[in-house]
Amino acid sequence: MSIINYASREIQFKIVYYGPALCGKTTNLAYIHERVCPANRGDLVSLATAADRTLFFDFLPLNAVVIKGFVTKFQLYTVPGQVIYNATRQLVLRSVDGVVFVADSQWEKMEENVESFRNLEENLAQQNISIDEIPYVLQYNKRDLGNIAPINYLEFLLNNRRKRAQSFEVTSSTGQNVFASLNAVSQMLLYKFSKQSNVTPTVAPPAVAGQPEPVAAPKIVVPARV
Repeated sequence: MSIINYASREIQFKIVYYGPALCGKTTNLAYIHERVCPANRGDLVSLATAADRTLFFDFLPLNAVVIKGFVTKFQLYTVPGQVIYNATRQLVLRSVDGVVFVADSQWEKMEENVESFRNLEENLAQQNISIDEIPYVLQYNKRDLGNIAPINYLEFLLNNRRKRAQSFEVTSSTGQNVFASLNAVSQMLLYKFSKQSNVTPTVAPPAVAGQPEPVAAPKIVVPARV
């Protein structure tokens, strides 16, 4: 559930990166955090366990979307991949707005991918949320490795629902399609929120620009380092 901060006139959306252990969730967040201009993002916070960790930070896109006069900010989280930390996964998923499911493309990780996606559905169900009701995308990560399953097999395992999700071939270590998948889920949740609010989002330009133009499906432009 999005959080509206009336003092700062911000709407905060929570996006969770979910998937099995060592699939690349942490690498996704680390890459995004590195590329976003420091002025537009918070610190990368690590909540470490004995053998796994949860990361989160928030950031303000360069072309921030404005809804009813409130600028949107995104909070990005990862969950620990190991099964023994399921209670932490459930805690991180509370009030989630969108999900990026990160699958490991290596053949030997197929069972873990399926189990993790099933676990995501179960943990959402505890909040009375169906996976079909929440904006989410699929990442097929580690496409640069040798022993990987073809995309059509990953689609068969993970994207076989009546309403198919957007999916991306990703190499999170180099950043390939990392921002593309983030942008896709951001657009979906903003569209969903704007429909529920019965308003049309607009994009706030830099201070020197003119008046913002209304857009139906705004693209999140991330302020990157140069």
